[in-house]
Amino acid sequence: MQLVVGIAVVAFVAWRFIGVLRLGLYGFDSWLRFGVSGVVVGSVYSLVAVGYTLVYGILFMINFAHGEVMMLGAFAGYFVFEALASVPSGGTNLLNAHPWLSVILAFAAGMTTSTVSGVLLERIAYRPLRGAPRLVPLISAIGASIFLQNAAQLMFSGVRRTYVNPYVLDRNQGFEILKSDPPVVLTYTGAFTLVLSVSFMIALYLLVQRTRLGRAMRAVAQDKQTAALMGIDVDGVVSRTFAISGFLAGAAGVMWGIHNGIIYHYVGFIPGLKAFTAAVLGGIGNIPGAMIGGLFLGVIESVGPAALGMPFQLKDVLAFTILVLVLIFRPSGIMGEVLSEEKV
Repeated sequence: MQLVVGIAVVAFVAWRFIGVLRLGLYGFDSWLRFGVSGVVVGSVYSLVAVGYTLVYGILFMINFAHGEVMMLGAFAGYFVFEALASVPSGGTNLLNAHPWLSVILAFAAGMTTSTVSGVLLERIAYRPLRGAPRLVPLISAIGASIFLQNAAQLMFSGVRRTYVNPYVLDRNQGFEILKSDPPVVLTYTGAFTLVLSVSFMIALYLLVQRTRLGRAMRAVAQDKQTAALMGIDVDGVVSRTFAISGFLAGAAGVMWGIHNGIIYHYVGFIPGLKAFTAAVLGGIGNIPGAMIGGLFLGVIESVGPAALGMPFQLKDVLAFTILVLVLIFRPSGIMGEVLSEEKV
């Protein structure tokens, strides 16, 4: 039955794509533009997805409040930019007088806020439920997500806010990749987001594979009781894992604001779900899989509507359709889940 459904899906996609190519709706420059946009957005999905997969690898649970942790980081960076933009300095303001220092301060504020939020979330919402059935912490995570959304709405209002970037990260300027009419441009914010996301993911992979903390995280993920008998502070490792995932979510939140420009109290909800989809797509618990899954999902979400002749407003439908198909045909993801024998 699965084989029949798979053949039908592939045939449908091929039929729609050939139809779009025959109509000549998009030229090479348009496809390249879609691909560049998808890679940039996918790099942010990857960064958030890594946070999901880290927590899943340690606790075997999905932290559905992770998108809201990202949202808090985005707001922290926004308020830093607003504060610096309001201070005059040499005929301009501090934001543009010291642009890279402003960016560093915004990221420091966003990552610190999200790191603290992640640690508090683990201590308050998850640690007391450590020994409970699996469904209980999942419900707690959904409740924490709703609480953080509404708390943000009360604190910051429901108004959509616009990130005011320093001039070096102008959203309307960038590097020309292909001369066309209009030219294909990789914006400065897109290049910055892509480079920084990849750098963070490489740093995380090296931390997990090459450091003492990384070895402790892998040991706890494999067998908590044995790790505790070997002298590893299991609670400390879990808390640090949430801190790392919050740190990355905060960076992703600031990048999201800098690149997309609009934030509000629900800004982390859809990216959080997309990142969860990316983590499942790549293989939940698998860090390289989450990275690849995020990039793949970003490209599919950007290119897919055009390739299938769909309205671009349906890109979210396409993303979650992919999730359903992955769960049907390959539940372990592209690169496979990383689970201990005890969890299996």
